[in-house]
Amino acid sequence: MELLQELLQVSAQLFKHLTMLPPDKERDDYIKKIDDYLDKRGEIIEQLQQIEVNPLPGHPFEKQLRELDKGIRDRLQKSKNEIAQDIKNLQKSKTSERRYVDPYASVRVMDGTYFDGRK
Repeated sequence: MELLQELLQVSAQLFKHLTMLPPDKERDDYIKKIDDYLDKRGEIIEQLQQIEVNPLPGHPFEKQLRELDKGIRDRLQKSKNEIAQDIKNLQKSKTSERRYVDPYASVRVMDGTYFDGRK
């Protein structure tokens, strides 16, 4: 039952960490810490799955763990959507910057070129 308590602690830490959204400069550290928490949580879950009898059903921590898991999934999805939106905005700004620097790059004009149509 020690594993369930450890799982509860790591899940609570991850949930708490996901409630804080970092400034853009600290996002890499924020994501790395999320990844570390998820790895720890995954290891504990693997250990729990190796036990023959599932200790979670009927355990006092069951309801709490299920609520934390749902909250973690929701907040991870929000973080993922925010990061995807930032990437999309960055790509859009790069494209518009390229168009500003070289506005005629997409124009295919062949002035002064003669193509002979005969074979």
